[in-house]
Order: sequence, then C-alpha cells, then structure tokens
Amino acid sequence: MPAITLPDGSQRQFDAPAPGVPVTGTMVAEAIGPGLARAALAMRLDGKIADLATPIEHDASVVFITRRDPEALEMIRHDAAHVLAEAVQALYPGTQVTIGPSIENGFYYDFARNDPFTPADFAAIEAKMREIVAKGAPFVRREIDRDEAIAFFQAKGEKYKAQLIQDLPATETISLYSQGDWIDLCRGPHMRSTADVGTAFKLMRVAGAYWRGDHRNAMLSRIYGTAWRDQKELDAHLSQLEEAERRDHRKIGKEMDLFHIQEEAVGSIFWHPKGWKLYRTVEAYMRRRLDAAGYQEVKTPQLVDRSLWEKSGHWDNYRQNMFIAQVEEEDKFLALKPMSCPCHVQIFRHGLRSYRELPLRMAEFGSCHRYEPSGALHGIMRVRAFTQDDAHIFCTEDQIAAETARFVGLLSVVYRDFGFPDFRIKFSDRPEARIGSDAAWDQAEGALREACAIAGVAFELNPGEGAFYGPKLEFVLRDAIGRDWQCGTLQVDPNLPERLDAEYVGEDGARHRPIMLHRAILGSFERFLGILIEQYAGRFPLWLAPVQVVVATIVSDADDYAREVAAAFAAAGLAVNTDLTNQKINAKVREHSLAHVPVLAVVGRKEAENRTIALRRLGSQAQEIVPLHEAVGRLASEATPPDLISGKMA
Repeated sequence: MPAITLPDGSQRQFDAPAPGVPVTGTMVAEAIGPGLARAALAMRLDGKIADLATPIEHDASVVFITRRDPEALEMIRHDAAHVLAEAVQALYPGTQVTIGPSIENGFYYDFARNDPFTPADFAAIEAKMREIVAKGAPFVRREIDRDEAIAFFQAKGEKYKAQLIQDLPATETISLYSQGDWIDLCRGPHMRSTADVGTAFKLMRVAGAYWRGDHRNAMLSRIYGTAWRDQKELDAHLSQLEEAERRDHRKIGKEMDLFHIQEEAVGSIFWHPKGWKLYRTVEAYMRRRLDAAGYQEVKTPQLVDRSLWEKSGHWDNYRQNMFIAQVEEEDKFLALKPMSCPCHVQIFRHGLRSYRELPLRMAEFGSCHRYEPSGALHGIMRVRAFTQDDAHIFCTEDQIAAETARFVGLLSVVYRDFGFPDFRIKFSDRPEARIGSDAAWDQAEGALREACAIAGVAFELNPGEGAFYGPKLEFVLRDAIGRDWQCGTLQVDPNLPERLDAEYVGEDGARHRPIMLHRAILGSFERFLGILIEQYAGRFPLWLAPVQVVVATIVSDADDYAREVAAAFAAAGLAVNTDLTNQKINAKVREHSLAHVPVLAVVGRKEAENRTIALRRLGSQAQEIVPLHEAVGRLASEATPPDLISGKMA
C-alpha cells in the first residue's frame, strides 16, 4: 500500500487492485480524476521521468506530465522517432533501424539501407506515420535477458541493434518497447500510446551518417524530423526556419562580400576587406571595454609543447579536439592551442606574485584551433580556426563573488550595445569526465553558487555540463527571431592553478593558490559575428556596418562633388565608398541595397549647386535633402560606437 505524495504536498494511500498487480501511475491519475487521467502522458516518479505504467512499489512522490509541460516536448519527439522507424520498415522491408534520439526541436533516426532516402520519400513516410499515430497502439515495456535480446534482433536481421546490446555494460537492464507488432530496443520512458505523438510533425531533411560516428564504419541514411505539441507550434517553427534561411549568414556574407570558405582550408575563414572591417570594429570595441574594466591584454604562442597540455589535463581530456604537430628533428609533439588558459598561467607564474595584485585580469584575443568533424562545420558559426575574447581572472576565493558581479555587469553592457538586452544564465555543474577531487568540486560549485546569490544572478541548472576543470555559468542570448545562442561563459577553476603550480604570496607571507576564473563574453569572434549578421539580417546599425555610406551620382557632372562629399565623410571617420559608374540611379540603389549598405548619399547637378545631398536609408523609399555639413555631423554622430558616446565607457 504505497503512500503517494502529490505536488500540493498531500498524500494518498493506494491499495493494489489485485494480488500481484502493482499500483501504477495510470491508476493514481484515474483515482485523482478523469480529467487528469485523460491529460497525463507520463510522470515524474521520485524526480525521474517514467512511463505511467511503471509499477509504484514503495512510498513515492509523483508529478504528472501533461502535454503543456516542458518535458512533454522531448517525449513527443522521442516517440515520433519510434513512429518514423515503424513507418520506414513498413514501407521499405529489409531496412535496418539503428538509433533514433530526440534532439533540439525534433528527432532523427539512422537507417541501414542500400539506397539512401531522399526528400521524395517523405510524403509516403509521413502518411504512414499518421496512420500509425491514428491507431494509437500502446507503448508496452518489457525487460529481457541480454542473450535473448541479441538472438531476437539477429533473427530479425537487425545486426545493428544486436551490436548495440552486445556493447552495453553487463549491468545494463535490457528493455524493449512495443507499439502494436513493432518492437524496438529502448530505455524509455514513453508516453501512453502512439496517439500521444499527435500530428504536428514534419520530416525535414536527409543526411549521411557513419555508424557510431566513425568514418571507418558503414554509411547510414539519417532522416531528420521536427515535432511539436500542436499545429500552431509547428507552423511557428517552420516560419522561424524560413526567416532563418532568409537571414542565413552565409547568404548575407556573400551578398555583402564579407568572407568565403574553401576546401583548401576546411573550417577556416578567408576574410574579405569588408568582413575584416566588421571584425576589427567589434575587436576595437571589445578592447576598449576590457581596457576600461581593468584587464591587461597579453599574447601567447600558438604552438605549445605537449608537456604543458599534459600538466594542464587537456592532453587526457581534450586530445581528440587538438591539432598536433610533430617536430621530427627534436622528437617533439606540439599542439596548436585550443584555448589560452594554460598559457595565461605561465605568464602569471613568471615572477613572484603578491596578494596585492589580485584580482589580476588577463585578457587575450586568442587565436585557437579545435578539431570539429567536417559534417559539423557550419559557415563561420562552427569552425576549426577561431579567435576567442578569452580572459582569465586570478583571484582569491573571497573575491569570486565580487568578480562574478563585475563580470556580469560588463557582459550586460556589451550585449546591450550589440542589440541583445536580455539573456538567460545556466549553471553547469560537474561532468562525468573531470579532473580534481570531489572536495575541490564541492568548493568550486559552492563558491559559484554563493557568488551568484551575492551578485543577484538568477540561473537555471544545467546538470553535468561543466568544463572538465570546473563548474561554469553559461550566458544565453535570444535573437530577433527567437533562437537561443550560448555565447558568454564564466568558469570557476581551482584545479588548473594547482596542476600548473600557480601561487601568490598572501598577506600572511605564506604561498597560496589563486582561484582562476575563465571568462568570455562573445566567445568565438567568428560565431558571434555570424550571430550578428543573422540578428540584423545584414542591416547593421551604422556603427557596425563595414561600409556605412555610399556616395552615388545621378549624372557624371556631379563626380567631382561626389568625391568632395566622400572626402568629408571619410574625414569624419565614416567608412565611405563612391559609385561614379554610368548606371542609372535606380540600378545603383538596387545594387547597394542588396549589399546592405545602410546609407546611400545621392548627388546630382542640383545637389552639387546647392551643396546638399539626398540621404536614402536602407529599406526606405523616402529620401531626405540635407546640407552637406549637417549630413556629415548627423551620420558621424550616429556612427559613434556606443561606448564612446559622450565620452562615456558605460
């Protein structure tokens, strides 16, 4: 007779309905009321999500999950992957299923088949999926002996499933889920039946994927889909995707002639003059902000001997992401730095440090290289060669709270200036693979939590996602079309100073280990610039635009005046080009609008005579006739970076 504690704190006793028949979540929901029985999809049993059919054999807390709860989305997507797999095998006999998880915004399933799927197959597959959903076959869990499970899938010709089971730890419970006659290997949990998936799903694309991500293995055919609670959410997501395609930084980067990428330098960027101007504008802004915030800028080597990475722990915990260079004549292995932290510790250690120097804020626009699989690369958003606005704060434990508050304040100002007034914070605690003792992690996590409390920083927990050397705060932006981007980070690290023997002389005259705060605001410059391009759809505020004004002539008689206008703009610090071609003015307007130039200054005979210009803003059909001196002053003021307005740095 288990006692069930409900979310409101009340308790109810439940008797087994018959000898040998356990109490389940379904029974509890039905006892509470028919409305809940209809709405409940699953339950959180003592904090862990479980099927409603899971036996409740002891006193427990139960929270029911309905379609409107956040957890429901992941379950809808998980179950949709099972429905997809059943549909595919019904339509294409002989296809083997492998793995099919839920992912952000959807799901996928990898299939082994001689002929890869194409989008032309989607209509038939979606129709079959809707049939399966309409049948509403219950999801039924069954635990099974390992050898029996292997034999079961081998008999069905499912060698990939058999291999998955063979490779599971000996302690793993093997469970199968059936939906009607179709059966899959799965840990669960699932909703009640295929009907709970609903019809707000859509297959999106196909891709190749190596079995278990290893290029030496067979190539599988992966079908991606998206699934939502209802049609309204699905339509909103599809609209967002359309808008994201319109804003794609790769497309806009080409239109604006900012950069390109080519096969001879996979994962690296060729910045064109306009793109590099944008890059340098952002870099100069960040440098001014860091200088004003008391950071000391440094520069550290690109190639560093393996021995330092071994001492820091990166060789054991991050080796698979590092590029290695062998120096044969010296019999040495060097690594291109994937991050700057061990190098910054070397600068800290160079000379005797005093507690009076702390906190010491050390910054670097660090050029880094990390291996990313070619299939994961994406424009300038996901690359192998990038620059971080990397900085490390060496401080005492007592200074963590103040430095956290100071950092959040700086980050808030920077994000606001770039057009992101709001952000969320995630607290990522210890991962499974980590260095340092549990006591050190307890101390670091406790210090960061206390720092957040003192600094008034609210966060949501992101379990197990900390760095291998310490817990961290992750700062998540939301862009103009509702997408989230994790950019900034603050990590508390007591381990690296210990491993690399960093110390300072305390007020007591003894040697002490500093705490190291790893922090970034933009993260990768390249990725942040990609986010900015998509945030503004290429229509940058004037201070960021790589070309701020184009002076365009209506007639060639105005060429000399156009050059004079351009010189006046340039003298005021504006990035200006001229267009003295023989094209008609409408063609010039169209050309520079496609290139996302924010201001077009049009001049003809009349403007030359009156020493005026016709200002035309990007996206507007209207133009304004303005005296030259007034236009120069107005645009120069508008193009002033936010940190320099009125000479203020805040």
